[in-house]
Formats: sequence, structure tokens, C-alpha cells
Amino acid sequence: MSTPRTAHMVTEASRGGRESHASRVSRSALEWVRDHQDSFRLPDGEPALDADANWTLKPLGELAQLTFSIRAHSEPGSARHGHASELLGFAWDQTRQGGLFVDLLRGEPFATYPLEIYAAFAAAGLRHPGFEELAVTVQRTRGWERIEQEPNRRLGMLNSERRVGLPPSGDPSAALARTWLGGLPEPWTFERTAGYWLTHVVFHLTDWGNTPRLMPAELGGYLAAWVPAWLDTCLEAEQWDLSGELLAVAAILPDAASYTGLADAVETGWARIADIQDAAGGIPETGLGRPHEPARDFMHCYHSTLVAAFAATLADVRLAGVHPAAVQEGVA
Repeated sequence: MSTPRTAHMVTEASRGGRESHASRVSRSALEWVRDHQDSFRLPDGEPALDADANWTLKPLGELAQLTFSIRAHSEPGSARHGHASELLGFAWDQTRQGGLFVDLLRGEPFATYPLEIYAAFAAAGLRHPGFEELAVTVQRTRGWERIEQEPNRRLGMLNSERRVGLPPSGDPSAALARTWLGGLPEPWTFERTAGYWLTHVVFHLTDWGNTPRLMPAELGGYLAAWVPAWLDTCLEAEQWDLSGELLAVAAILPDAASYTGLADAVETGWARIADIQDAAGGIPETGLGRPHEPARDFMHCYHSTLVAAFAATLADVRLAGVHPAAVQEGVA
């Protein structure tokens, strides 16, 4: 399968060299992440099981997942592909090339986060045989079959099992049906928590945009109809992190005509995020950015900036008329 040209190149050429809002956000956000690479490091000398995963492993896992996705939708040899590859390699090194996950799974056999984080590396071709052997043993237990999870996390675990090559512990269609989004709820019931539920359902269902064709047509039509209103609500509320995730959802929609119909809403969204992005490329999760520039610490900026780099990369691909499903995992 041939590798498509990056949308960054195409859109600049088609616009006479003028960089799109999405391209600018993607480039600057990824530069911010590179500049803050050391903040993703795991604490030295601190046993992983004694650390709060939300402040240590969670940022590193998100770095791995989103830089892998950026790399998968970027042309080899491009600056974006190179930066994403470097950051992914850094994240893998932080896990001792997967050895950390063995320790985590031994310490917490029925915690799903070691598998979920490891799966992003496995999808990128970075694997640890010892961890996978142990995961096979744990997955065969009755306890693993009965892990209690929120529906969207269940869908994420099923995708993680698929990525690693483990037999599925459930039916993805049944898991989808139990989620908020899977029920095609009344659109006015959307709020912040439901927003994060629905975006992650889309990410898990489509393998982070690599296989958008797995999205049921009815679900794609529902999202095409209501994402513009939800996005407008989040932009008005200055919820930049969730706005970025909704923009990623828009770019993942499998129907090209649906995405074209979202063009105005998407362009408005990227213009607003480009305006809020600071000179270094950082984007706050919520609230005012430029020109007010509130003090920001890493933990309240990294996720929204990473998400913007990921979503804008997907948007670039769609703007170029290249379907994300045509990009081979770990190749482009």
C-alpha cells in the first residue's frame, strides 16, 4: 500500500503557501511537547507501584498513544513524523523497553492500565515477550473476565487486547451498545463528562483513527449531526481540551461527505484553538490563554496540547482528501 503525502504539504501548496490553522496548531503543539519531553519522565528511584499513575504513567501513556497516532498519519521523512518517532522512542525507553509493564502486571494482575498503555507501544511494533506471556496467563483467569469497568473503558480494553494479539475477552459491539454514545442519546444530554465518554468511545472503536470504517453508519451520521453543536458549546465554555477531542472525532468520521458538511464548524474550531495557543505552542485545558497568559503548570497543559497535535494531524489528512484508513499503522 502506498503512503500518502502529508496534508501539510498539500494544503500549503493549494493555498499558495499559507499555512492552515490546523497545520499551525499541529506543528507548534508538537514543538511544545518536544520542549517539555523531560516532564514526561518517570520519577527516578520511585517504585512504580508506589506512585500515583495519574501523575506518572498516565502522561507517559498518552504521550505514547498520541505520538504513535501522529506518526501513523504523517509522511516518513517529514519533520512531524520524525518528532513523533523521537517522542515515541523516548516513552518506550522510560518503560525500560517494556520491562516496567512486567513489574506492574505482577504487582496488580487485574489492573488493566498496564495492558492499555503497553498496547500503544505494541501497535507501533515495540514489544516485550515477557509481558505478553504474563498477560496471556492473567487473561485466562475468571477474574480477568469479570473485571468491573465503565463501558467506554471496556471498549478500550478490548481494543488493547486486539492490538497486543490476545483473544478478545468480550464482544466490541456489545460493549459499544452499553456506552452513552452507543445509545444515540438525546443530544441535549451532552455535558463535559459525556463528552469525554463519547470521544474515547470513538477512539477505541476506530483504533485512534486508524480504522474509521469500524464506526457503524448510524453512529457516524449521529455524530455528523451533533458534533458541530457540541463543539460550539465547548468553545464557548473555553473547554479547549474537550474541543480538541471533538475535532479529532470530526476528522475520524468515515463518510467524507459528512466531514465536508462539518467544514465551517471545524474551521471555526481550529481558528479558536490557534488563537488560544501561546507563542511556545502550549494550549490550556480550560480558560483564557492569549493575551491573558495565566500561569500554567505542565499537568494542566500537556494533555490539551498533545490532543491538539493529534487532532490537527488527523484534520490535515482529511483536508488533503486522504482517508485515515488508507494509512498503514506504524508505516506512515
